Amino acid sequence: MERKSPVFSAFIYISALLLAAVILAPLLWLFVMSISPPADLAAKPLHWWPQSMDFSRYGVLLSMVENSAGAAFTSSLVNSIEVAGMATIVALALAVPSAWAVSRTPAVGWSLYMVIATYMLPPVALAVPLYMGLAYLGLLNNVFGLALVYLTILAPFTTWLMKSGFDSIPREIEQAAMMDGAGLFATLRIITLPLAAPVMATSALFAFLLAWDEFFYALLFTSDQRAKTLTVAIADLAGGRVSDYGLIAAAGVLAALPPVVIGLLMQRALISGLTSGGVKG
Repeated sequence: MERKSPVFSAFIYISALLLAAVILAPLLWLFVMSISPPADLAAKPLHWWPQSMDFSRYGVLLSMVENSAGAAFTSSLVNSIEVAGMATIVALALAVPSAWAVSRTPAVGWSLYMVIATYMLPPVALAVPLYMGLAYLGLLNNVFGLALVYLTILAPFTTWLMKSGFDSIPREIEQAAMMDGAGLFATLRIITLPLAAPVMATSALFAFLLAWDEFFYALLFTSDQRAKTLTVAIADLAGGRVSDYGLIAAAGVLAALPPVVIGLLMQRALISGLTSGGVKG
């Protein structure tokens, strides 16, 4: 077994600590802001830790009182979960057969790359046709309409990720199953999809995060609480002349919790999915 020098080991650990600090410091400061009294946030020099902790903002945002800031926030939270969840599920349902077909038939791979090329267009270039299409279908300011728009973003992305996962699965395994009498769908269900499960989990997580964090289309295609998402709701909190930065920070903390929890639960599948294409069997 190769021994690593103490200097190299120290370099690795210091680099990892610096990376963790860079990633976690903004999140920690966001939480500190959310529990800091307004006087501490306006103090000069800045107080890096509050003299007294104030968790009341979380109570305000999670309040269910009608026509309150909490009611608007929780409604937006539910809308974000619905929109991101629907778009992710449908994107995966479309990506699995599409990615498998492109992976096993390289001659049609150009079709995937043409679809991915649409990512080169700025979102504003597609805003007018999407708006007109949703208006024609009566889906403006509607969670289903917004999920449909997000699907145009997520489907090509998840298909591309899934293709890399299917490429790493030897075709000989599928051919052997078919020679033993398994049909195409049985082979996919019993052999291919279980082997591609880590990549599917990774694709689902990234798709959910893309939909969860999207702002431009959510701002453009929603106008009230029937479909407004968290990103727009947080922007509304910052839109007044006098903004409560602690309240905005608390909203940011709450908005970050669902993706963080999902990421922690899917951590092993995420790492496996990201590395599955690194070594071809």
